[in-house]
Amino acid sequence: MRESFLSELTEGECLALPFLFEFWAMPHQLPPEGCWRAWVIMGGRGAGKTRAGAEWVRTCVEGALPLSPGRCRRVALVGETLDQVREVMVFGESGILACSPPDRRPDWHAGRRCLVWPNGAEAMVFSAHDPEGLRGPQFDAAWVDELAKWKKARETWDMLQFALRLGERPQVCVTTTPRNVGVLKELLELDSTVVTHAKTEANRANLAASFLREVRARYGNTRLARQELDGVLVTDVDGTLWTQAVLERARGAEMPERFDRIVVAVDPPAGEGQGADACGILVAGAVCAGPPQAWRAWVLEDASVQGASPTGWAEAVAAAYGRWQADRVVAEVNQGGAMVETVLRQVAPQVPLRKVHATRGKAARAEPVAALYEQGRVAHCGVLDTLEEQMGLMTVSGFAGQGSPDRVDALVWALTELIATPMQGWRRPALRVI
Repeated sequence: MRESFLSELTEGECLALPFLFEFWAMPHQLPPEGCWRAWVIMGGRGAGKTRAGAEWVRTCVEGALPLSPGRCRRVALVGETLDQVREVMVFGESGILACSPPDRRPDWHAGRRCLVWPNGAEAMVFSAHDPEGLRGPQFDAAWVDELAKWKKARETWDMLQFALRLGERPQVCVTTTPRNVGVLKELLELDSTVVTHAKTEANRANLAASFLREVRARYGNTRLARQELDGVLVTDVDGTLWTQAVLERARGAEMPERFDRIVVAVDPPAGEGQGADACGILVAGAVCAGPPQAWRAWVLEDASVQGASPTGWAEAVAAAYGRWQADRVVAEVNQGGAMVETVLRQVAPQVPLRKVHATRGKAARAEPVAALYEQGRVAHCGVLDTLEEQMGLMTVSGFAGQGSPDRVDALVWALTELIATPMQGWRRPALRVI
C-alpha cells in the first residue's frame, strides 16, 4: 500500500515528502490532542525525542497550531548550556535546521543567539545555567530539552513559566530522558501536562544494531537501563541510603590538584568464573586539611572486574594502585583472609595492605558513609553508573538488588579508611596547663 501511494506522487510531492513529519512520525512524536500547557516527551536514549521537539517548533512557527495569528511568533529554546542548544536543538542531525525545508529554513543569527524564519517568527536560545536570562523576554511557545539533568532546573523552569505569556494558549514541549528529580515529577502530576513515552528500541530503524545489542547486554534490566533505555521514571527504593537527589549532587566533580591520601579498596568475590559476583575495586582520594567537618573525598574510579580469577582481580588491584599512585590497598578478608593477602602479595609484593574484617551488617557499615554524602562531602569523578545503581539499592534493611553489592562494599571500605575512621580519632588541638 505504501509503495502504491509513493508511485502516485508527483516530483514536487516526492521532494516535499521528507519534510511531512506527520507521514513519518512515530506515535510518541506527535502532539496529543486536547488543551494542554506542557507536553512531556519522555523516552530512552535515541528514541527520537529531539526530532519530535524540532518538528513541534516548526509546526508552531509555520502556523499550524493556534498560537497568535496575525503577528510574529516568539519561541524560547532552552537547554542545559548554550553550546548544547546550538549543537543539538539548532544544528544537530535532528535539530531545527535539519528538519526545515529549504524554502522555510530559518537563518541563524549568532550575535543575537536567535533563529529567524522567513515569516518573521523568532526562536531565542537560553541556557539553564542562567535562569535570570529568561527574566524580561516573553514567548508564546518554548522547547525545553533534557530538563531532568539541569543543575538549576527549578529556577530555570520557574523563570520560563513567567515568560510564557503571549498568545491565546502558550505551550511548552519538554523532551527529556527521565530522572528522579522534583521539578519533573511535579510537572508530570499537573492536570495541564500530557505525556508521550517510548523506549530506545522504538527508533531502532535509525540506530546502530550493535548499539542496541551492546547496551541491552551490558545493562539488562537494571535501574539504569529502565531509566536511560526504557525511558521510565525510576523512583527511590524505600529506605535507600542514597537517594537519586544525593547521587545527582555528587556527580561531575572536578578533582583537586592534590590529595592527602589515595586508597584502593577491594571486596574480593566469594567464587570464581562468570557466575560469581564481581570483585569490587574502588579508588578514592581525600583532602583532610583543617577540622573533620572540612574533610572531603572523591571517588576516582570503579576498576571492578567480573569473572576474573584470583590472580586476575589481584592484577586489577595492583594496576589501579599504580595508575593512581595510591598510598594503600584496603581489602576485606572475611572470606579467605589468608588467601586474599597471599594472592595480592604474589602480584604486588611491595604494596602496603590493610586487612579489614566486617563485624557488622552491610547496611550498618554503609550508614556512616551515606551520611558523608548527605553532608555533601563526597563527590564522584567520571562515569560511575554501575556503582550508583548499587548505591540506590542499598537500604537500611540491606541490599534490595540481586547478587552482592560488591562495588558498594568496596566504596564503604575506601571512605571508611579515608574519612570515617580518622574522624573518630581526631582531637581538636588544645592547650594544657601544668
